[in-house]
Amino acid sequence: MEPPSGPPRGGQVPWQDLLLAVLLLTLWNPPTTAQVTVESVPPSATEGKDVRLQVHNLPADLVGLSWFRGESIAPNRQIVAYVVDIQAIIPGPAHSGRETVYPNGSLLFQNVTLNDTGYYTLQIVNRNVQVEQVTGQLRVFPELPKPNITSNNSDPVENVDSVLLTCEPQTQNTSYLWSVSSKSRPASTRLELSLDNRTLTIHGVTRDDTGPYVCATRNPVSDGRSDPFTLNVLYGPDAPTISPSDSYYHPGANLSLSCHAASNPPAQYSWLINGRPQPYTQELFIPNITANDSGSYTCLASNSGTRLNKTTVKTVTVSEPFAQPTLHASNTTLTEDDSVVLTCSINNTVVSIGWLFNGQSLTLMERMTLSQDNSTLTIRPVRKEDAGNYQCEVSNPGDSRKSDPVRLAVSYEGSTTGFPVGSTVGITVGVLVGLALVAALGCLLLRTRTGRASGWCDLRELCCPASTPRQIPASSNKSQDSLPGPTTAIPVYQELRHPDTNIYCQINHKAEMAS
Repeated sequence: MEPPSGPPRGGQVPWQDLLLAVLLLTLWNPPTTAQVTVESVPPSATEGKDVRLQVHNLPADLVGLSWFRGESIAPNRQIVAYVVDIQAIIPGPAHSGRETVYPNGSLLFQNVTLNDTGYYTLQIVNRNVQVEQVTGQLRVFPELPKPNITSNNSDPVENVDSVLLTCEPQTQNTSYLWSVSSKSRPASTRLELSLDNRTLTIHGVTRDDTGPYVCATRNPVSDGRSDPFTLNVLYGPDAPTISPSDSYYHPGANLSLSCHAASNPPAQYSWLINGRPQPYTQELFIPNITANDSGSYTCLASNSGTRLNKTTVKTVTVSEPFAQPTLHASNTTLTEDDSVVLTCSINNTVVSIGWLFNGQSLTLMERMTLSQDNSTLTIRPVRKEDAGNYQCEVSNPGDSRKSDPVRLAVSYEGSTTGFPVGSTVGITVGVLVGLALVAALGCLLLRTRTGRASGWCDLRELCCPASTPRQIPASSNKSQDSLPGPTTAIPVYQELRHPDTNIYCQINHKAEMAS
């Protein structure tokens, strides 16, 4: 575009020309230039690797450029210069021999070191002799070695010592993480981390703090993980346990006792029998024991690391086997509202006496009372549900014996056979009626065998046979001769002539009076 022409003579400019000039100045804008930027590739560099400061949007009319260490331009900080027209590379005072500049302005660092970390300034000059500066950053991190854990106390004592665990080595710009037993560090008032997380403090260490512990390190270019670390916490001994739990033995048996206590390092064991020291051993064995071996057996557990001792005492009793107890009842045939006393007799000193009812443990009712030593059971008053088998059992932790059962029979009040009075009367009446029917049947058979026509015989004929004299009522027209003679062989009739035929006579007599 040609520049506008000069003003007309006389110094006056037509207003149309001024308007056109303003319009042209308003519409004409020079093209904008993209801003030059510098980028680190990669953004985080690993020590010993290569990294490049990449330049973007470099102007096309470039004449030359220079790289400087730091955020300012100073001759002694110049790394390298590049002249475009002659493609000349001129190293500066800060050049280390590892830097290479490219025609596009990018700067390559080979075998980068931690000291290369920092800011770098690019200065560019165009053909209009315009100078522009832009700054980029280089971040270099070491490749982390495998970490390891150290402890300030190799053998801490439980509830006495505190422990400091440190993740080694210490490196700059590194994050430290901890895990315990494959879990992230648990929240606990006894665990404390340093400000940089590199040190873990365990206050008042316990046996549950053994670990394992793992520390991890991390930076933008690498990470690492330590081997598991386990604390050797000294603890114990706890109160020892003596096994087996049996305390009662019979003469002639073998006594074998074992002692164990939780302890680190493992405890040392010794025994005392009735206060007398025995050889150092965890297992105590006495064959063919007698009553003289009864007494107290003490196990002593010692820890050389914590210098603590603990003891446990077990009482052993050697006694003859129990004799079977004897159970006696004051009465075994009872009526309701009676009372009964059951007494368990023993010849041994026992720990306890128990009672069984029908083979099961007796449940005491309000009507039942036991003596102070449980040897006597009193039931007052007796009820029908108390009928059954009773036993007493004597026992201690090592032996037990049961008595033979004693059976109690309980009947209703006012009966002699265990049935109510009404039931007894009914049964009696039923028996008498049955006998009367048998007598009538016998009479019928008798008349049939003797040729008599028909009809029912008088029961008095059965009650008073011919061989037995009796008085005949005056109104009767029957003679004594009509009865069969004593020599007549009638088997059924002979069977009916029972010594208790008075019963039939009484029944017949009542029948006559009723008529």
